[in-house]
Amino acid sequence: MTPSSSSRPLVPYGWDADWEAAFAPYAEQGLVPGRVVRVDRGLCDVVTPGGTVRADTEFVVPRDPMKVVCTGDWVAVDPEGSDPRFVRTLLPRRTAFVRSTSSKRSDGQILAANVDHAVVAVSLAVELDLGRVERFLALAWESGAQPVVVLSKADLVPDPVTLAHLVQDVETAAPGVPVLTVSALHGDGLDVLRALIGSGTAVLLGQSGAGKSTLANALVGADVMDVRAARDVDGKGRHTTTTRNLLPLTGGGVLIDTPGLRGVGLFDAEGGVGQVFSEIEELAARCRFHDCSHESEPGCAVAAAVDSGELSVRRLESYRKLVRENQWIVAKTDARLRAEIRKDWKRKGAEGRAAMQAKRGHWS
Repeated sequence: MTPSSSSRPLVPYGWDADWEAAFAPYAEQGLVPGRVVRVDRGLCDVVTPGGTVRADTEFVVPRDPMKVVCTGDWVAVDPEGSDPRFVRTLLPRRTAFVRSTSSKRSDGQILAANVDHAVVAVSLAVELDLGRVERFLALAWESGAQPVVVLSKADLVPDPVTLAHLVQDVETAAPGVPVLTVSALHGDGLDVLRALIGSGTAVLLGQSGAGKSTLANALVGADVMDVRAARDVDGKGRHTTTTRNLLPLTGGGVLIDTPGLRGVGLFDAEGGVGQVFSEIEELAARCRFHDCSHESEPGCAVAAAVDSGELSVRRLESYRKLVRENQWIVAKTDARLRAEIRKDWKRKGAEGRAAMQAKRGHWS
């Protein structure tokens, strides 16, 4: 089954036979399919077979923030001639990139929907923060998209040996993930990136100052995004991108550019964390105790790997941090898990007190 001729203009935006089948009930109601390319204060721009239209989202404003209209969503809108035009419903999402809105809350925020590739841009103009890379990758894997790490501004590292070491460091933190070096200024590495993401929808993620807007312009082939120089003192940008925009790429596929993210909190990303730290999860399966904390238990395969140099202390600490954070977020909405975590804390506290008492008895 192939998309009908009436919806063929949407094919470059990712429309396929499965989306057409999902939309069929709404087509019978006379509604029009479209993809959201931008959301702004209760209104959104939707690309339809007849062109891009401005639509109101009044009828799709749920209480659940995870179900609000987002860039990348496929929707059903009123037909031409309606004034104003409304988004009537969202088609079920295939994937969704979600982060927590705040460390003090348990709400999730949708950053992009129906994404095939999550491109994590990391600037080589500043010191690498591997922990932040791992955090982005955990969310990317959890979304259902294939992550790609792009080390941007590679022209600032002219020494090939130094550049190779930086790539190796990131590859260690990103098992199973392509790591590319790109210079949007000189065009280096862009062809490889285009080949990776050119057949679907990619979302471009990273901190402000990572060079996302420059990279987006290079991939789109036009100056569609405003670009300003990063601050010399810390390499941070000035949030030139303020909304999430879906942009067609010259070689095929579409790109969702996002504002720079200062905070990237996990949101129910247990599977994503496990994927990022797959070697630790494999080691943990060989520990003597199934609930091993990898600290002082006998027969701990993870601790043994650290002692032998097979696993770095930094990597293990990053893993522990993300696991704790994810458990905390999930526990805010899961009373049973919250009780289990408190029970575990009490057990560890009692074991610690017993150990101290044993030591005092030994010393006395």
